[in-house]
Amino acid sequence: MNSLKFVTCTLLLLQYLAIKDCKAENTSQFISKIYKCVNNTCIISEFQNERKENYGVDESIDVCRLTCGPYGSLWPRPTILTDIKNSVIKFGLDNVIFNTSLVPDELSKEYITEVSQVFMTSLKKICNPQCNQNSNILAVQITTNNTFTNLKWSTNESYDLNISNNLDKITVKITAQTVYGARHGMETLRQLIATYGSNTAGKTLVIADEVQIIDEPMYTHRGFMLDTSRNYFPLSSIKRTIDAMGHSKLNVFHWHATDSHSFPLDLPSVPQMAIHGAYSSKKIYSSDEIKDLLRYALVRGVRIIMEIDSPAHAGYGWQWGKEAGYGDMVICLGKHPWWDYCLQPPCGQLNPLNKNTYMWLGKLYKDLINIFPKGETFHMGGDEVAVKCWNTTDEIVDWMQTNNHSLDENAYLNLWSEFHNKALNVYDNEVGDSNSNIIVWSSGLTDPNIIEKHLDKNRYTVEVWQGDTISVNLANLGYKVIVAVEDIYYLDHGLRPTTTYHSWKVIYNNKLPMIENSKLILGAETCMFSEFVDDFSLDIKVWPRAAALAERLWTNPPTNALAAEYRLLQHRERLVTLGVRPDRISPEWCNDREGECIISY
Repeated sequence: MNSLKFVTCTLLLLQYLAIKDCKAENTSQFISKIYKCVNNTCIISEFQNERKENYGVDESIDVCRLTCGPYGSLWPRPTILTDIKNSVIKFGLDNVIFNTSLVPDELSKEYITEVSQVFMTSLKKICNPQCNQNSNILAVQITTNNTFTNLKWSTNESYDLNISNNLDKITVKITAQTVYGARHGMETLRQLIATYGSNTAGKTLVIADEVQIIDEPMYTHRGFMLDTSRNYFPLSSIKRTIDAMGHSKLNVFHWHATDSHSFPLDLPSVPQMAIHGAYSSKKIYSSDEIKDLLRYALVRGVRIIMEIDSPAHAGYGWQWGKEAGYGDMVICLGKHPWWDYCLQPPCGQLNPLNKNTYMWLGKLYKDLINIFPKGETFHMGGDEVAVKCWNTTDEIVDWMQTNNHSLDENAYLNLWSEFHNKALNVYDNEVGDSNSNIIVWSSGLTDPNIIEKHLDKNRYTVEVWQGDTISVNLANLGYKVIVAVEDIYYLDHGLRPTTTYHSWKVIYNNKLPMIENSKLILGAETCMFSEFVDDFSLDIKVWPRAAALAERLWTNPPTNALAAEYRLLQHRERLVTLGVRPDRISPEWCNDREGECIISY
């Protein structure tokens, strides 16, 4: 019996080895594709034994695209000068050296050191599992002219980048006014590097040789908004999103932290709000976590602008007031039928008459102000106030009548305006000055015909989601404007009735409105309201569509999406190496056969 078992096992082992050898033999018969650049297009070479790495020909299409075409595979494409020769050169992962001796202050050097670490982490990811050693040194010299400051709309983000080589040393010089320009230069450098080779035999790192780039963004606000109230997102997914933003040169993470659904911010002066408003004790963001995220984002060239929406879109998290002796700070909370009291369930709106509403807003503002950089812009929300909530609340109706106010829309607009003025006074008292930029969503209160009566153009920036005409009219009045037109930039559209999904091409092709004082159009944002998205589906619904806006805002190219498609395909692959899971925008066959697969949709 034991002999029979031995024979059976031996036969099975031999059969397994034969199958394994067969698979190995079949695998070895696969032909590696060799690419060459012809007429600015990477095509599969007819001569598969050809090896001309210095002219962009290799089994890796990534290497070919480094130097093929006027912009290689850069995303977003540079704005002033791009000169990329058609040669590449190898270097070793362990032979990368950074020189910050020409960076003027210690804070800036510390920042550049952290950026360098992010750069090296990115290279290690494309080297996974390993890169072959090479004796060539990559020496990166960074020069900045200004001392460290926080990232703002006024920050100079320009940079110059030059690559040259001499014997076994590749020299990269990045010169910028600020550390943020230098960071962008480092990001461009990362995109001038690729690998070729197999995972088993090891990969080889190559960099585009003889490069000169002069670059600066066209718009100062290049944003993405994430709603963490309707659905909670773990910090890992937010950091992953910020990684992709930095890689795409988007520079504002607009954090729509709270809404009527939940209040996930756990802050020391207002712990009641998270206790009564978070979905659970595990679905909160602490002060320390927010502080850590601010630095994480900044090192990737991204500033975080916090939004606490009010007086509408406020509910759970505020409902404990009456029981604690502070009266009703929120009204219409969860009322049914919801369509009689708000635009979306659950209903909830702050009580503008309760003085305790402002006291607790002040505590909330103070906690956030202490976390964020001094003078950072703050978003107060301010859209979709439902008059039908206020005018069905006895306390408010009685007050209006007692004070000889009518109950028409104009009277409630005045009450709405008064809420903003009181909230702003509380905010300014906590900040200690009255110079901070405040953003509000476009609404009935920001109608160009009445806004000057209610909102000071020296304090308020308007984020417009209703159309370009409103953006133009507000800018012509002297208001700073951020464009977030829902019919183009709302990434949740197409996921619910009466809305339309917009592909990356629609986003890319949409040009921002032109006005006489172009500086008043600060830029734009894609927005991810999270009714139909959570951590499991975030990446695929955001990327690469948000990257399409990144090039529109950085470059404002005169060309359309068709001319950018293969660069975006390459950028998508880079996002994948970061651990992002972006949507697929074409078949793999099209990616391999550039120029043969033009798709109009």
